[in-house]
Amino acid sequence: MEHVNEPMGALKGVRVIDLTRVLGGPACTQMLADHGADVIKIEPPSGDETREWGPPFEKDENGDNIASSYFHGVNRNKRCIALDLRTEEGKSVLLHLLESADVLVDNFKAGSMEKWGLGYDDVLKVKFPKLVHCQITGFGKDGPLGGYPGYDAAVQAMTGLFSINGAPDPDGGPTRIGIPVVDLGMGMNSVIGICMALLERNNSGLGQSIDITLYDSGLALQFPHAANWFMGGKRPKRVGNAHTNVAPYDLFPTKTQDLFIAIGNNGQFRKAMNILGKPEIADDPRFDMNGGRIDNLPVLTVILTELLSEWDGAELNDKFLKGGVPSGLAQSVDEVISHPHTTHRKMVVEDGSYRGLAAPIKLSRTPATYRTKPAAYGANTEDVLTEAGYSASEIKALIQSGAVLTKRK
Repeated sequence: MEHVNEPMGALKGVRVIDLTRVLGGPACTQMLADHGADVIKIEPPSGDETREWGPPFEKDENGDNIASSYFHGVNRNKRCIALDLRTEEGKSVLLHLLESADVLVDNFKAGSMEKWGLGYDDVLKVKFPKLVHCQITGFGKDGPLGGYPGYDAAVQAMTGLFSINGAPDPDGGPTRIGIPVVDLGMGMNSVIGICMALLERNNSGLGQSIDITLYDSGLALQFPHAANWFMGGKRPKRVGNAHTNVAPYDLFPTKTQDLFIAIGNNGQFRKAMNILGKPEIADDPRFDMNGGRIDNLPVLTVILTELLSEWDGAELNDKFLKGGVPSGLAQSVDEVISHPHTTHRKMVVEDGSYRGLAAPIKLSRTPATYRTKPAAYGANTEDVLTEAGYSASEIKALIQSGAVLTKRK
């Protein structure tokens, strides 16, 4: 990690109050923190539940669990305190912290902030007209599904992502995408929305509320399947590793290692056939155009499977890439993390016991920095509250009252 005393980066000077937990919200605020925002993570009395989503766990000197790898993955560069927002004193501390904040992010169940007397329209917008409030929920606060809780996999199913993922019919059924793609997409959408609102505030002088939902984020990922349905009117089917619109675009076995070939145009197909020593396939009227390759995909797949079975996967991948044909070996997580290009791109952050994936956005003048590893529960209570103007006796009283917590309930 780059040890710096003050946040640096494109968002230096932006203060974020982070009331989120689990994944989508914390992923959003970690992105903001990596790029210089001062993020104060406020956990509930029981803590962010992903602290328990393990093993593996980080342990303290006594061997007790501090936090899981899941929590570590999206909570670096943040200062952590804990408040009980059900108490008047806890709400008072939050409102005091918001006096110096630019952004508030929460992912409570729709209506929770209003129930606690912290709703945007009635309270926050009035008290803090410049505040950008990003509210992350499962489905929004109204509509047929409004107010319902949402988790990534359930929303993957509801937004049709299961239906287009998995082995082709009738060999398999709908399958969850193996990463929490909706949560991560929602986190990215939240960052984009926050940055848009901050940019607009430069002109208007006013903040605004940003409404981000898992449902909308999942539905927005339905490309090209929704576009195909809008134009063609046919329900999309599962195609396994293949593509619905271009071919060949699939995973093929080789003599050594599975190789994905991602042909996007006729020129790339011709290059691939030349490398494979079968230029006549590119001249075949069944395969010379993409539409024909889609129509005759079963035949083409058999031909290519036979051809590639004679090749060493790594050798062919190298020839394809050097020859202008997009392809990639099917690697495991440990293989790609240790890959020389991962190192070259500086995509792994290491500092003592902490290891994590680096920020993928590379800014030339104001790059991301990695300042602190994920903090223990309530670890920054004294620093944050002292900085906010609370005296030592006031902090002690808040802890004794249960409004501020330093140990999880």
